[in-house]
Amino acid sequence: MSRPGADLGSGNGGWHRLHPLSPVVRFSRALVGLVVVLGVNTAQARSGAGARIGDIAVAVVALVGAVVSWLVTRWRVDGVTLRTETGLVRRGSRQVPLARVQAIDLIQPAAARLLGLAELRLRVAGSGSHVRLAYLSQPDAEETRSRLLALAQGARPDAAPPPETPLVSVPTSRLAVSVLLSGSGFLALSVVAGTAAVAVLLPGAVAPIAGSAAVVLIALVSPAVRRVTSEADFRLADAADGLRVRCGLLETVAETIPRGRVQAVRQVEPLLWRALGWQRLEVVVAGSVGHRRREEPARRVVRALMPVGPPAAAAVLLERVLPGARAVPRPAPRRAQWKAPLSYHFLAGGHDDAYGLASSGRLRRSTAWVPLAKVQSVRLVQGPWQRWLGLASIHLDVPGRRQRATLRDRDANEARHLVTTLPELCRRARAAEASQPQAQVLQRRPQPAAPPLRATR
Repeated sequence: MSRPGADLGSGNGGWHRLHPLSPVVRFSRALVGLVVVLGVNTAQARSGAGARIGDIAVAVVALVGAVVSWLVTRWRVDGVTLRTETGLVRRGSRQVPLARVQAIDLIQPAAARLLGLAELRLRVAGSGSHVRLAYLSQPDAEETRSRLLALAQGARPDAAPPPETPLVSVPTSRLAVSVLLSGSGFLALSVVAGTAAVAVLLPGAVAPIAGSAAVVLIALVSPAVRRVTSEADFRLADAADGLRVRCGLLETVAETIPRGRVQAVRQVEPLLWRALGWQRLEVVVAGSVGHRRREEPARRVVRALMPVGPPAAAAVLLERVLPGARAVPRPAPRRAQWKAPLSYHFLAGGHDDAYGLASSGRLRRSTAWVPLAKVQSVRLVQGPWQRWLGLASIHLDVPGRRQRATLRDRDANEARHLVTTLPELCRRARAAEASQPQAQVLQRRPQPAAPPLRATR
């Protein structure tokens, strides 16, 4: 098989196939499920000749379908357009102008890493889906990614990739400790401690309690383990095309976050983290997809910009993503304590000409920054208890499902003033953003190199 990146720059590049082991990776989960079914049938003595023939037939159909899918899929680069063809009965062809490519991510599921393969995922501006090349050998995937990015930026295909400036690295051990000190991790430790106490004090009651405790532990531990495995070995670097994130334990991801696609930034401080001076920084990115839902249409998702780290590192990253985000928050009116007695001291909000800011939460303090240029609607919400106290909340909605910044329990007169003045500020911010060339936003030079910030206390 020829190296895919060898002739991407030529106008008559040849067709390329995916790696021959791609069907194994693509249907690895289905094959594992079939093996589990076979094992269960064997253990329960239900593996007669008919059952075995049926299971084998399902496995054969899955493998044949995987191989046929690989045989009928091919791709090539025609000048500045990526073209893919697939389908046996219903043939489909897709052409993607490389100039509309926002970023190219390199993803390696566990099965692909074992076989030395990788997937390329192209995120296209204004598209409701993404383009996948799954799978190529890892060296071919890295070379193809570099050449496609060069063509997308109008450079020679053999041009050197833009330099990177390391910003943040998070040790996996510290990530694991932070997960244990988060809500689900702390509850899981409490369940284990409570079960152990019952075992010591009431040995006869262990059996009925252990089953319920195991179910609760599975529900609490699963998201904690998922976070550790997905964000392990986290590294963040700055480059000309955006912020580059590399992370993952079983499935590794190399993702680029273009600066112009950030819809909001959120800083989270759980209660047990505050004594250690830890914070979590997240970004809401437009035109991205979750890596685990492979066939889901593109939507807005929340990505970790720093899983855990000190305030100094969070401040540096916030300035990189939202330059000049210095809106001064103002506390809620004193009478808001009658509506929110526990979280009153943490309610704050404010705005300037470019950004809106909202803060809330006592056990899990959350502060959100929203560029006014990304705000799609400004809403005033006033419940009956708020009307009696003369309060109201302002919602700044950005694109995406349930993505917003909420200035909670503001003075009612202040809220009415905001709901009339903020739309005009949003229009001005959008006009100022539109006056800058998009290429300048996406390909601006990284700031001067600085020592990488290690996310420790």
